[in-house]
Amino acid sequence: MSAVHLVEAVLEIEFDKVEANAIEFEREYEVLGEGDDDAIGQWLRVAKAKGETSDSDPVVLHLIVELYRKLDRLEQIVTNSMPSHHPLQYSGMVSHIGFEHFEISEPLLKEGARYYGRIILPLQNRRVVPLYFEALSPRLAKMTQIHPSDEKEWDSYMMSRERKKIRQLKGNE
Repeated sequence: MSAVHLVEAVLEIEFDKVEANAIEFEREYEVLGEGDDDAIGQWLRVAKAKGETSDSDPVVLHLIVELYRKLDRLEQIVTNSMPSHHPLQYSGMVSHIGFEHFEISEPLLKEGARYYGRIILPLQNRRVVPLYFEALSPRLAKMTQIHPSDEKEWDSYMMSRERKKIRQLKGNE
């Protein structure tokens, strides 16, 4: 195996072996992956397809959509109607990330085993990223399945961590 490039990051993770409940995990994976399929996401896609957003500032539009989603989540909290996630057996911290790999801080993985997990990305809104991964060692994992929109967010987060590390190295020289 060639060297895996990882950068430091601190993220929460929950996971379980796939065979523990494969059907329920697949169902949750699909539901969490439909995060952009809410009412505002559908409206935005239709508006973009019709060309109604061509005169809009994309950054402002994105912020307004995210504000709407945040208000929707607050409403769910107030009305006690938050969607619950399937309980997973293990939880821990991710200590390093790469484009296809990540490393957890404690040796909780069984080499060669397949897992389903949820990682919390600390973006503008906390984002729950469902994924499947395979353990390459007791701490190192390779992602095997992740939604395309989550992969973009993951890659973006990884690059921002890498840029931060470069800025720190330049500042220390």
